[in-house]
Amino acid sequence: MDFDINILFKIASIGIAIALLNQILNKAGREEAAMMTTLAGVIIVLAIVIKMVSEFFDTVRVFLEF
Repeated sequence: MDFDINILFKIASIGIAIALLNQILNKAGREEAAMMTTLAGVIIVLAIVIKMVSEFFDTVRVFLEF
């Protein structure tokens, strides 16, 4: 498993973009769309984190087989 700082930047940029979209949609009176956008951002980041955790467990499993 190769932990790269780019993953942190990717998650941070997704968070910033989602926060910006959330504020714009809330100011436009589209609270439902803002909530759905925030939910989509959380799901995307959660998928990235789950992939990283899965790779970590695969690495640990391979290490313990030796």
